[in-house]
Amino acid sequence: MVRILGLTLPALALSACVVGPHYSPPTTPVPAKGGGFVETSHSAAIAATPLPDHWWRLYDDPAVDRLVTEALAHNTDIRVAAANLERARAVLSEQTGARLPTTSPSAQYSRQQANSASAAAFGGAAAAPQTFRFDSFKLGFDASYEVDLFGGVTRAIEAARGDAQAAQAQLDAARVSVAAETARAYASACSNAAQRAVAIETVALQQRTLGLTNTLFTAGRGTRRDVERADVLLAQTQASIPGFEAERRASLYALAVLTGLPPEQIDAAADACKAPPTMHTVVPVGDGAALIARRPDVRAAERTLAADTARVGVAVADLYPKISLLGSIGLNATRGSQLFKSSAANYSFGPLISWSFPNQTVARARIREARAGADASLATFDGKVLGALSEVEQALARYAGALERNAALRRAEAASTSAAKLSQVRFTYGADSFLLLIEAERDRADARAALAQSDAAVADAQISLFKALGGGWEDAPAPTRREAPAP
Repeated sequence: MVRILGLTLPALALSACVVGPHYSPPTTPVPAKGGGFVETSHSAAIAATPLPDHWWRLYDDPAVDRLVTEALAHNTDIRVAAANLERARAVLSEQTGARLPTTSPSAQYSRQQANSASAAAFGGAAAAPQTFRFDSFKLGFDASYEVDLFGGVTRAIEAARGDAQAAQAQLDAARVSVAAETARAYASACSNAAQRAVAIETVALQQRTLGLTNTLFTAGRGTRRDVERADVLLAQTQASIPGFEAERRASLYALAVLTGLPPEQIDAAADACKAPPTMHTVVPVGDGAALIARRPDVRAAERTLAADTARVGVAVADLYPKISLLGSIGLNATRGSQLFKSSAANYSFGPLISWSFPNQTVARARIREARAGADASLATFDGKVLGALSEVEQALARYAGALERNAALRRAEAASTSAAKLSQVRFTYGADSFLLLIEAERDRADARAALAQSDAAVADAQISLFKALGGGWEDAPAPTRREAPAP
């Protein structure tokens, strides 16, 4: 026993040795000018103040707040990501358990029978067969412990921990996406309702124009061609209404599914919405450093890199010997009363050394494979960082452009409305031709439709910007399955 301990204690002392590369987080590029985004200097509607945790509350719309909260709690994609996180945590627990000894208690009872006739088969003297029966009682306890001599177990735990943290970040990424898509579906339903309302109002105006044209034609002041042109303009506007209504209903169905409901269970507040949500404050976007720290996809890529770096150490450890300490103790007896006597005891203890040597082709190939995986993860991380910065800059540029276009269209709509009213009066008194009236009506219809579409584009650009900023996962509720209401 002393000799065995003398052989194994040095191995235990060396178990602190961990092979493979030691991980350190990679450096990340940040934008110039102190980390601020370039586009923040191009629009007064954007500020470098920190992004709030619940960005959708900036709309100050109770329906948006409620729907996003419900989606974060019941969306199926979030539930899938949460289940994947639990699986990754279970794998981490499994790998951590490798640090502990493996134990196997056992107990066995058997009744055996033999006879003396079997001795004749081996040249024994022939004799009348005799039958022997006896009992066998066994109790045993086996234990084994792998000495983490070169840190293979440690690196495996590090890899599993990185995978679990990456799964947590992927859950947060699902929350970011769901929050944005829920707000987008609500805004889309409201925007299509607004565009439909504009088209209906335009139809009413054009119907009055058509009626006036018919009256003038009947009185001999117009032509059949004037009536037909007014009818064409009316029909074109009427044709746009079913499309807006179809898109509105489609958005309502998508919104229901995002919140974990069947599509037919349309939300009443979203169904009644007539205008897209608007933000009456500048949009806070923070800076590049805060973005990189906040974006879940960047965090997931960094944690995956950490896990893949640890897997290189796992592969390197396979180049070296593995030492396991094995031990067992047992009690064997043919009678139960003798089972706990000293004569029934037996035990064994000693180290087991295994080593794939000298043929280490497979082990070295796995090291190259692991290093290539870590290199790919580093490239993925760099791509996620650059992609996140690019997405925000692009979203900021599109948002600023949408705001400028919206302001111009708002002026155009006001001017076209005034011009159409003036043309209507002048046509009634014979000062303008019917052609000028039709052109004024067409300009007003186009300007109103363009403004309504621009309002929708502004709301969509805002939501795309918030999605690119990567917020909304903080303090999210635990995902749960939405139970069907009782019949």
